[in-house]
Amino acid sequence: MKKLILEIILITVLAGCQEKHKDEVTEKINIGITQIVEHPSLDLIRNGVEDALKESEYKDKIIFNYQNAQGDFITAQTIAAQFNENSDIIIAITTPSAQAALNKIPEKPLFFTAVTNPVIAGLKGKNITGVSDMSPVKEQVKLIQEFLPQTKTIGTIYTTSEANSTYLVEEFIEAAEKAGYKVIARGVTNVTEVASAMDSLMGDVDTIYTTKDNNIASAYSLIIDRANKANIPVIGATKDFTKAGALASSGISEYQVGYQTGEMVIRYLNGEQIQDMPIEYLKKSELTINKKQMKKYGILLDKDQLKNIEIIN
Repeated sequence: MKKLILEIILITVLAGCQEKHKDEVTEKINIGITQIVEHPSLDLIRNGVEDALKESEYKDKIIFNYQNAQGDFITAQTIAAQFNENSDIIIAITTPSAQAALNKIPEKPLFFTAVTNPVIAGLKGKNITGVSDMSPVKEQVKLIQEFLPQTKTIGTIYTTSEANSTYLVEEFIEAAEKAGYKVIARGVTNVTEVASAMDSLMGDVDTIYTTKDNNIASAYSLIIDRANKANIPVIGATKDFTKAGALASSGISEYQVGYQTGEMVIRYLNGEQIQDMPIEYLKKSELTINKKQMKKYGILLDKDQLKNIEIIN
């Protein structure tokens, strides 16, 4: 009898703890969102995060505080320190923002998103988890093989200080070289160097590949302009790059990366512990092609291809 009473007490206490966790967030939930730089891909991720939370049972209790570091890591650290003081939950978009946040937020729940390789980035701790946006580089190489069979040399640009970009370019080079391509990579340190990097590739490459990279995304209109003038097709790593003028892309949905991150936050609010929430990945990729660029480079799609690809006007 005593054992039964103890079990009932234990169940009641555990249930009470879970309800208490929910009760702690019944007033207002201050969610700080830190983003390293503003551009369409990252904005889509943020939209996904916010939409997931706005559709949840906590929608009337959440207060969003969005801060942009304008590409500066020191500013990202300052934002993180402020969020550590005035936010209940912190969401960091991109690796630099996540690294800055982890440096300044030792205890509060921290969710990263748009981080390609969290392990290499050092994003480990009792209070951090999130969703990776690992890019399917092998699928991107296949796009070049399928749509641009005359390609022999591929040019690419990446930011040397971005761990995600460096890692993805290395992965792409390995996959492309295995497929028989020569790859010429140009590293930049900031967005102002993208133009000269593009100019240095012109005349030496048949195709340009653009990986997920904050500086590249910020200078994408320049990249497309240079490539168009030289009649060099561009293959991108995200749907947004196709929308911005790349010939085609094979990549994950940036919006879904954010949405899935928002779902993780909801699970935390429902009582799940950070340490019990492993890093998550998206497996399904989106295949897109730009209609204008498709005509420019004489790309023809058969019925089977059209079933699996989205045409961007």
